[in-house]
Amino acid sequence: MDKNTAVEFAGRQEAADLLTERGARELLQQAVKAELSTFMEAFQDRRLDDGRAAVVRNGHLSVRDIQTGIGPVTMKVPKVRSKDGKPVTCRSALVPPYLCKARALES
Repeated sequence: MDKNTAVEFAGRQEAADLLTERGARELLQQAVKAELSTFMEAFQDRRLDDGRAAVVRNGHLSVRDIQTGIGPVTMKVPKVRSKDGKPVTCRSALVPPYLCKARALES
């Protein structure tokens, strides 16, 4: 009974960090990118007189930190612009404006 059967894993701490903060950020970025592509598909037929797209992607909003259960996650939300004068706003369901904390933390 004196025999220790515990096994030490080399590099365990580095793997845990990689799966949490970085993995969560990449997963959220992919989901926001998928939302944006769905939004842009809805406006693909909206064209200017010369045939160019009227609704285009235009950089990112300000980078912000969102508090989650695993810690702060830095997010870049893409921004959309209309070139034909009709306003268009792309709002992410995952990262709404002014979100600073995940809903799970609030409850």
